[in-house]
Amino acid sequence: MAIAVRSSRGGGSGGVGAGFRSLFSYRIFISALFSLLFIATVSVLLTSRPPPTHHHSRLPTGANAYMHRTFLALNSDPLKTRLDLIYKQANDHITLVKTYAAYARKLKLENSKQLKMFDDLAKNFSDLTSKPSLFETDGNLDEDVLRQFEKEVKDRVKFARLMVAESKENYDNQLKIQKLKDTIFSVSESLGKAKKNGALASSIAAKTIPKSLHCLAMRLVEERISHPEKYKEELPKAEFEDPSLYHYAVFSDNVIAVSVVVRSVVKNAEEPWKHVFHVVTDRMNVAAMKVWFRMRPVEGGAHLEVKAVEDYSFLNSSYAPVLRQIESAKKQRFNFEKTTENVTKDGSNMKLKNPESMSILNHLRFYLPEMYPKLHKILLLDDDVVVQKDLTGLWKIDLAGKVNGAVETCFGSFHRFSQYLNFTHPLIKERFNPKACAWAYGMNVFDLDGWRREKCTETYEEWQNLNEDRTLWKLDALPPGLITFYSLTKSLDKSWHVLGLGYNPSISMDEINNAAVIHYNGNMKPWLDIAMNQYKNLWTKYVDNDMEFVQMCNFGV
Repeated sequence: MAIAVRSSRGGGSGGVGAGFRSLFSYRIFISALFSLLFIATVSVLLTSRPPPTHHHSRLPTGANAYMHRTFLALNSDPLKTRLDLIYKQANDHITLVKTYAAYARKLKLENSKQLKMFDDLAKNFSDLTSKPSLFETDGNLDEDVLRQFEKEVKDRVKFARLMVAESKENYDNQLKIQKLKDTIFSVSESLGKAKKNGALASSIAAKTIPKSLHCLAMRLVEERISHPEKYKEELPKAEFEDPSLYHYAVFSDNVIAVSVVVRSVVKNAEEPWKHVFHVVTDRMNVAAMKVWFRMRPVEGGAHLEVKAVEDYSFLNSSYAPVLRQIESAKKQRFNFEKTTENVTKDGSNMKLKNPESMSILNHLRFYLPEMYPKLHKILLLDDDVVVQKDLTGLWKIDLAGKVNGAVETCFGSFHRFSQYLNFTHPLIKERFNPKACAWAYGMNVFDLDGWRREKCTETYEEWQNLNEDRTLWKLDALPPGLITFYSLTKSLDKSWHVLGLGYNPSISMDEINNAAVIHYNGNMKPWLDIAMNQYKNLWTKYVDNDMEFVQMCNFGV
């Protein structure tokens, strides 16, 4: 046992000594390895230093440029590193201006001022970086000279960047596209505002009574008051109820407009003595209208009567639904107070909100059979039309059982029923075709016998009652007309009635000259200053300029 113990201790002592010797040999090996690496590094640093050269020589470029600059920074003058950076900045901007110059040539801008400036700037950069006598020191760089060189490079760099910034939009397609989009958006927004403001201004101008027209009405009333003996009421003529004659209905409060309509019909009629005009106006203008036609009788032996709406006793709010709606104070406030707001939001809706839509004169057309019970046919004319041909042919047209003869206005998707009626309402959706073609008021021949047979007035009043809350259509005359005469309208040749002279400047003169009736529908009425000059003379040539009050009021001047 004792021998075994000693042997164990002896063995342990020998193992520890061997471990120390092994560790000491490893440390010697590591120290020798680091010494060799240090000697190699110093050798590389000493041998890689470039031979002395002129200081204006350029630093190496290429794949090993970065490594070269790294060792140079460790073993050379710091000013040289600064010089290298200046050269790099200059070379980068030489490449930039040359690129813009090349792109300018590609875009065929050889003669442009920009191309010449880019070429000159690239040449200046090259001249600056290749001056042979920039540095003449034999060992170190002169800091003052370097500072001056740096300043010159920075000045050219600043100028180059300024040129690039000013010219960038000429070369950067994305920048051009974005700038164009911004411009289009800005112009579109301005155009939208201009349209809304224009719609409001045009509507105000159209619905305002011109000074000359007001003057004319006042002069006529003054004449009536000054000479009452001249203007006593006359007994009705038999011609007013003679169904064998050609009868016209004109509903208006505009004296000069009515006179132009009547005058143009008579002057173009082959047998004017067979024509009878039924003029209906409001109580305020009936005296002026009667005085005008007493002072200026209708030419050619034609017959004319003037009445006020109030002369038709059956037209009251208990009988006519539209009168009840018009007389509603709530609806009057809605129409007038919301006019400006609605125009600003949507100029196209202004027509549906103006006071004319609330005038009973605009709805008398639905009571023609009751107003003229002894007539078989009648021609309705708006006060903003001019007749250019004899219209007796309209009475000879076979309406084929229809009630209304009118010119259709639809083309493509425009002027369809869907634009005038609310097809989200089930009553409208179930009864009418949204693609049905609309037609125009302004010149309409009505078969009054067929009207009575089809009970069109009753149909109109029924729908007016359903539209008490105005959810089926706005308060206007055309939508209920489309409903009343749905499937009862005969389409007339378009040469009978040409529309748009009050808003469309592109109507051809050939189309106008071939028309029997031209219609100044729209805001630019011919008696207003905003009328389109190319069409105005077609109306003014029928104005009775020999009438003394027209001259006194400077009408049309």
